[in-house]
Amino acid sequence: MISEVTHFLKWWSEKFPGADLPVSLWYTDEPGETLPPPEDHRCVISDIAKALRGVDVRLSSSSLGCTGGRRYTGFSRDLMQGFEYFLSCGLEGRVEGERYKKTPELVREHLEKSPVFDAPAPVLVVKRLDRLANGDTPEVVVFFSPPDVLSGLFTLANFDEGDPFGVITPFAAGCGTVVLFPYLENRAERPRCVLGMFDVSARPYVSHNVLTFAVPFRKFLRMAANLEESFLITPSWEKVQKRIDRYRPARPETTEV
Repeated sequence: MISEVTHFLKWWSEKFPGADLPVSLWYTDEPGETLPPPEDHRCVISDIAKALRGVDVRLSSSSLGCTGGRRYTGFSRDLMQGFEYFLSCGLEGRVEGERYKKTPELVREHLEKSPVFDAPAPVLVVKRLDRLANGDTPEVVVFFSPPDVLSGLFTLANFDEGDPFGVITPFAAGCGTVVLFPYLENRAERPRCVLGMFDVSARPYVSHNVLTFAVPFRKFLRMAANLEESFLITPSWEKVQKRIDRYRPARPETTEV
């Protein structure tokens, strides 16, 4: 596994010059210090983004200051009371609505059709890809990237697919698109990548010019194996590559206001 990751990182530095390295995620029951409980609400995306700076992150249920964050990382199936009103029109005097869905009924339908899972171990580990060591067991690789970089990842993800839907964009919280959906895809017969970070509430925790591209690790290994024969060796990509090289994408750190 380490040799495949090293191979990918070499190509990444050459073909996506200056672009931020991705982070990897997996669950473990190995003992170790986890982030302390937050004093107030804290989006799990802000914790995951710490790994982009080379900080190894370990999260437990108590580390998360958001009910949704615990649900979408598999540490709980609970939802806040009145969630169907919270995500839609609100409930006067009780719940302020985010208005992401038109009606509470649509929220209930959405929940019925959305997957859930139980974390297989009590700790979620987040490490930047270049910090992986022997014994680490990544399940998902997550890129925080601007459009030019996303175009390369998207095309590489579809390189060995006949189906036009090798990448999906489910409606979900930010953490749902970087943990829940790609984690489940890694167990699917044909794992798909997940384009995300369209969650308006999570947007303040990343830079203005990035979205996430989450790759199930089984799919990541295929992408790494396809590098040499893909479009990355063509003049078409060279034009985009030169443009990437002219700027260093802003690292997605917390910018909450």
